[in-house]
Amino acid sequence: MKLFFAIYIVGVTLFASFLFQDKELEKSMERGKAIYAYFCVTCHLTEGEGVKNAFPPLAKSDYLNKNREESIRGIKYGQKGELTVNGVTYNGLMPAMGLDDDEITDVMNYILNSWGNKSDKIVTPEEVALIIKK
Repeated sequence: MKLFFAIYIVGVTLFASFLFQDKELEKSMERGKAIYAYFCVTCHLTEGEGVKNAFPPLAKSDYLNKNREESIRGIKYGQKGELTVNGVTYNGLMPAMGLDDDEITDVMNYILNSWGNKSDKIVTPEEVALIIKK
């Protein structure tokens, strides 16, 4: 009986945690969508498709999940130089957007979970705060 009770408690806790994280992700993505519309849509376009050879796509991007830290760093501090997304090499400049860590968190959660992207792990402000300029 004690084993059953222990398994039940662990199961309920994990389920509640899963539901809580989903709600947090949903709220973060909603805020991130607004930030994206204001800061990112001009170059990366409404569906994250980007402009080939000019602005890399965020939609169905092989780069985002494979280079999570670099993606956060690019939003936080800007980015220049070569990067390859979906087999296409881009060599441009993305200026720092002037976003705070919470805003970067929200826009990352939005782009990592939109347009065919799916992240296994929610981005947190603590994770963003640890990213330093190189």
